[in-house]
Amino acid sequence: MINQKRRSRKIELKIQKAGLLILNFNFIIFNLLNVLPATATTSEPILSIVHSEENANQWPGITNRLQAAGVKYCVIPLSSVKNAADWGDRVVLFLPNVELLTPAQAIALEEWMSKGGRLIASGPVGSVSAPGVRQLLRTLLGGYWGFSLDRPQKLQPAPKAKFLEWANQNGLFGEVRGGVVIPDNITSQAAAVWAGKDNPAAVVANERSTFFGWRWGVDSASPAQLDNAWLQATINRYVKNPTTAPNKVAGGSPTCSTTVAKAPATGSGQARAGGVRGEKSSPSSPSSPSSSTPLKTATAPQPRPLPSVTPPKSDEAIDQLETAVRFDVAPNSQAPISQTEALAFQNELENLIGRVESANLAAQAISENADNPQLAKAQSAQVASTRPGTALLSPEQAIDAARQVVKNLPQLIAQKNYVQARQQWLATRANLWNQFPLNRRLAQPEIRAIWLDRGTIIRARNEQGLALIFDRMAQAGINTIFFETVNAGYTIYPSKIVPQQNPLVRGWDPLASAVKLAHDRGIELHAWVWAFAAGNRRHNELLNIDPNYPGPVLAAHPDWAGYDNRGQMVPSGQSKPFFDPANPQVRQYLFSLYEEIVSRYNVDGLQLDYIRYPFQDPAANRTYGYGKAAREQFQQLTGVDPVKISPRERQLWQRWTEFRTQQIDSFVAQVSQQLRKKRPNLIFSVAVFPLLEQERIQKIQQHWEVWARRGDIDLIVPMTYAQDTPRFERLAQPWINRSTQVGSSLLVPGIRLLSLQTVGAFDQIQLLRDLPVSGYALFAAENFSNDLNKVFSNTQGSVQRAQKEPIPHRQPFQSAAVRYTALQSEWKLAVQNNKLRIPSTTFSTFNSQAEVVQNALKQLATDPNNSKLLTARTSLVRLQSQFREWMRLQALDNPYQVRAWENRLAAIEKLLRYGERVQLHP
Repeated sequence: MINQKRRSRKIELKIQKAGLLILNFNFIIFNLLNVLPATATTSEPILSIVHSEENANQWPGITNRLQAAGVKYCVIPLSSVKNAADWGDRVVLFLPNVELLTPAQAIALEEWMSKGGRLIASGPVGSVSAPGVRQLLRTLLGGYWGFSLDRPQKLQPAPKAKFLEWANQNGLFGEVRGGVVIPDNITSQAAAVWAGKDNPAAVVANERSTFFGWRWGVDSASPAQLDNAWLQATINRYVKNPTTAPNKVAGGSPTCSTTVAKAPATGSGQARAGGVRGEKSSPSSPSSPSSSTPLKTATAPQPRPLPSVTPPKSDEAIDQLETAVRFDVAPNSQAPISQTEALAFQNELENLIGRVESANLAAQAISENADNPQLAKAQSAQVASTRPGTALLSPEQAIDAARQVVKNLPQLIAQKNYVQARQQWLATRANLWNQFPLNRRLAQPEIRAIWLDRGTIIRARNEQGLALIFDRMAQAGINTIFFETVNAGYTIYPSKIVPQQNPLVRGWDPLASAVKLAHDRGIELHAWVWAFAAGNRRHNELLNIDPNYPGPVLAAHPDWAGYDNRGQMVPSGQSKPFFDPANPQVRQYLFSLYEEIVSRYNVDGLQLDYIRYPFQDPAANRTYGYGKAAREQFQQLTGVDPVKISPRERQLWQRWTEFRTQQIDSFVAQVSQQLRKKRPNLIFSVAVFPLLEQERIQKIQQHWEVWARRGDIDLIVPMTYAQDTPRFERLAQPWINRSTQVGSSLLVPGIRLLSLQTVGAFDQIQLLRDLPVSGYALFAAENFSNDLNKVFSNTQGSVQRAQKEPIPHRQPFQSAAVRYTALQSEWKLAVQNNKLRIPSTTFSTFNSQAEVVQNALKQLATDPNNSKLLTARTSLVRLQSQFREWMRLQALDNPYQVRAWENRLAAIEKLLRYGERVQLHP
């Protein structure tokens, strides 16, 4: 009854404010949206602020600033957050310097924001969280903490953000010690920048969030006056009149006290107003706040032990549950759509239209070349929309309708029809996805790899069970398997080098079985090994042993371990101990182990995973690499023990970072050189992180561009895991576009299947097929569903052919020739259907030059030599240089398809470069 009266009163206030008279209409609207606006009072707190283990030591400074500013607030212990309601019922939420969130907390935050919540964050937010959590936070914040600055720098207005009036006020600028925030240019922009070269972003903002690039509330980072000026400006941005309460977010938890924040309490035995007090507890201390009272009031609470934060079960993208990182379009949200978001909506629909058209053209071109014309005609009529329960639209109808939606979206948004705009966008995407030709073959020669994980191997139990898995992979057209061979310090096979075979597979040799089963089915088998990660707490749980057991190797050789700057073998918030890469005994052990694998087993390749140091953040005093050998070697070089070096000592710290990076670089080079002498045809690949180059070096000392340029590796497999295609493209595109950074190595972006719809996975693969890459890698076999297997069997599965389909990393010249022939088939089909606009005066030139390239590539594939490579490359470059001009009119009608064709020509050119190294000049 109370809620009913409250709801009626709020509706009346809305009606009076708007001058409306139709009470029932508004009542229906509010019920449909499940929004309960709060009564505006002067006693309501303005925002909720999150207290966590990470900001506990900073809490006095944080609360002092809030009290000095007179900001009314609630305190939310992070440990009490389990769902969206636990984030509270304030519209504004502040995450000051919170570096560790669980997947459940991040998902709850996303849900809370989808209901209208607005977020402020500061410092390296989420930086030690699981990779999936970090990706989700990047989406919510519109950017991420890139790296810390080594000295204070001047904060100044962003030159291109004049329209951000709220961020261009007095008191917001001055000298601050912080870090560079990397904005997502699609959804956010810099609101302030650091003075200096290129003016990197210091504050990033979008419609829903504001991200400060320094640790707010920390005296050594920024002055209190500047902190409060930014907080007030941001609150004013979201709450037009901060003396009254903002509208509450639907589903929030109980309201806070209406007491205004008071001056800090004195005396060591008292808690500060608006805060939670106490000494920082150890990670193992129990969580004390009651889950039934997740919100603390703005008055001084009773002293409580600090909540503990349970670290994620893994620190790695390939081990950790990947949270849903998606293109954020909530169907019933009335939240305003900014110009930036509107542009992103339009761009993604236009790109999806292009991918659907490109996939259908590829499938039709193959059908036209099929041996059975009638079968080809029947197949060309089959598309995804013929599946049960979907609308019977032709691809042309769905594409025309989608283009109309793209055209109408700006008008809907201008009219503030945000719900309708979002619903039309989602419906259009679904209709387009239904037009992918999932029943027809369309794939060309490409690397189709999958990680066959330890868990799936264990569940197979024996060779017969493993055979069923390989049968499915062969049927689906998978041609390369990364077989987990070394994991958590154990081998999957009985080894003479490693102290212990994985206890879960004792009694048989899965690696021997896998090599035999793969080769019988025409599949390559690459041994996937953990390089410097030596143990795994999750694996210890499976074995029911001590969680802190470092693995069989480090248990036998504890002096081989690496340590963080606090003397811990396993860094805080992570789950794996690491070897010290500078230790000569470690390196020799790993060399011997890899030699054993490639000598005893006829594997086709070796993939290095965990080829790095653990994650670090020097600005937060979290660093790693202080193994005994590393400290001794660095001290011999510089005369300084690296434990005594601070990131503020710029030159010495840079030398320490370079020293650790070189340990990884030299190890990769030595492994490659040593094993190629024994097995010249061995394919080397690395599973790497797609972080920005300098950020990656600072955080994990992984400089894979160097390995690629030196020719140490054949395949670069960046773990570009995302739950939507736009995000996937933003992760993968930078490396795809920087081909000079990877030398002749082939890029094979990784796709995570967990929680990814079948058609969503296909969409990401289609994107790669329209980009200049050589294939994809799927993580992992345990998530390879029957639906996905069916789609793969139809679109890329094995077919009866006189000649086996080549694999790009094994037969690059043959792959280039076949891919170019398919490209020519698409051009011819477009001409036949009057869908290729080339001026008649230049068409014959285009056609003859295309034939020249085809003949040159065929001759090179048949009998590779340097002369034929030069001829093929010269003719291809000539075609590429003129292609854009020939396709000038075509690009006006279908710019996506022209870009896709250009990208496929670039992919062929990369295959020639790779082939030159591995076939002609090995």
